[in-house]
Amino acid sequence: MAKDKNEIKNESEKSDKSQHSVDMINMIPVKNKVQILDSESMILETQKRVWGALKKGYEYSGMVDESDQFLRKHVFSKLEMVVLYVDLVGSTTMTLEMPAEKIAIIISSFSQEMATVIRQHHGYVLKFVGDAVIGYFISKENNSLIATDDAVVCAKSIISVIQKGINPILNQYDYPDLMVKIGVDFGQNIVVRYGADVNHSHVDLMGPAMNIAAKIQNVAKPNQILIGSDVFQRIHSESQKEFNEIIWKDNEWKYRSRLTGEIYKVYEYKG
Repeated sequence: MAKDKNEIKNESEKSDKSQHSVDMINMIPVKNKVQILDSESMILETQKRVWGALKKGYEYSGMVDESDQFLRKHVFSKLEMVVLYVDLVGSTTMTLEMPAEKIAIIISSFSQEMATVIRQHHGYVLKFVGDAVIGYFISKENNSLIATDDAVVCAKSIISVIQKGINPILNQYDYPDLMVKIGVDFGQNIVVRYGADVNHSHVDLMGPAMNIAAKIQNVAKPNQILIGSDVFQRIHSESQKEFNEIIWKDNEWKYRSRLTGEIYKVYEYKG
């Protein structure tokens, strides 16, 4: 018996829905693969740039200073944010053992690669301070959870990019591996402008989170990620399982919580 138009239409809709369900199921593994490929691509791009810098004197294209633009729009505002402090380990030793021009290329490449990773994870690059890079992640619409998760994932990516992206290229030239110490903290900072010139006077951030992130970084070991309690309390519960509280000895850590007055807890990434 021939099927009427309504039956054909119904079967077609069922087929479409069935195919849609299959597509939705297939999206799950595909999504994971895309994330992996993105990570691999990021490392490969890093290797190309670093190799080019060492081999051919590759110069990084100028980056749009989104941080400067953002801060100028919020001068004298108090903003909740996550501060990420990345410090290169052993640069003094390298300075004594390597030609100055090579040191300049390595540190410049390192700093700009770190900036790239921060921006890829929705953060802003505040500034380069010697061989350190400071980034920050803004809490949007009073939601600090996204910013803290972004910052922690960014910190993990930084370690990965250095170990799998930068160091293999440096090893080809018999240069030492790069290592970093990372400190992360959350809190309210104020945007300050040093001068009356709205467009050109220096702008910066000032506040407890800036200071504590630097202090946390200072006590970290090479290739160690340390986060403050205010960050730990805001990251996803699954991410919390990847961290252990540090038990301090003697006076290794003396800084106290801004809220409770008790010793401020610091957590280390177990990865």
